[in-house]
Amino acid sequence: MCKQEFLSQLRKGLSNLPKNDIEEHLTFYSEMIDDRMEEGLSEEEAVAAIGSIDTLLSQITVETSLVKSEKEKVMVKRKLKTWEIVLLVLGSPIWFSLAVAVASVVFSLYVSLWAVIISLWAASASLAACGIGCIAAGVGYAANGYGSSGIAMIGCGLICAGLSIIMFYGCHWASKGFIMLTNKFAVWIKKCFRKKEVAQ
Repeated sequence: MCKQEFLSQLRKGLSNLPKNDIEEHLTFYSEMIDDRMEEGLSEEEAVAAIGSIDTLLSQITVETSLVKSEKEKVMVKRKLKTWEIVLLVLGSPIWFSLAVAVASVVFSLYVSLWAVIISLWAASASLAACGIGCIAAGVGYAANGYGSSGIAMIGCGLICAGLSIIMFYGCHWASKGFIMLTNKFAVWIKKCFRKKEVAQ
């Protein structure tokens, strides 16, 4: 069974769950298949290693019912008292300012990290352009009778081209890793908000 067939059957089996839960389970198993394929398994082997759809569906059903019962235990609805509302309103200039400051710092760090990655991509592109330019200039020098200078320029061009290839792979993995880190951070924030909603 291929990955798409597996995910399609899993989606059908989970149709009684909320949409967000379905998407979370599909994302989880999709990443699991991708990880096993990166380890060297074929797509069919990676799907087979996860297990049968029926087993997974029964396992997810049990887990979902346990989580639901735990949420029902945690959910204690209470109204805010008057003095709590007053404290929230009076303290809002402080806690709101702190929240904005923290959000600004996190956002600036995020932008700074992307700026570093973009700079690395720019450096890789510059090395590639330099390599092409040096090789072209070296060929021109060699054709005009400056053999040793031409060879030296071609050598420099090849070094630059090699460094640009190495940097390309480094930039690729750095970008991929940072995107994965961003996704995990977004999921963590989402879970924090869900916990707050459950606790209310």
